[in-house]
Amino acid sequence: MKTLLTFALLALIGLLHQNSAAPVGPGSLNESCCPGVTRSHVPRGKIQNIVRSHSHCPVTAIIVTTVRGRKFCLDGYWNWAKKVLTDFEKSPSETKLDQEIATLSV
Repeated sequence: MKTLLTFALLALIGLLHQNSAAPVGPGSLNESCCPGVTRSHVPRGKIQNIVRSHSHCPVTAIIVTTVRGRKFCLDGYWNWAKKVLTDFEKSPSETKLDQEIATLSV
């Protein structure tokens, strides 16, 4: 009985850890709320969009969307993520690809 209970608890912990550290899949963001957060560095050149989660969300997060469409929920209290958000908000709205296309069409 103790073995079964121990196994069930370990399985539950494993599932919770996997959900909180994984990138967000399609459909798992409910009204821009994150189920959990991670502190994984996302290369700045790969970031297409970055926003804060809504204030009504139970988890404070910064949602990063990459150029390939993958979404990550970063810890909203993490200084690195807050700095990237600030830098992204200050930068022009054009992406590097948009700038290259504009240069080629001139």
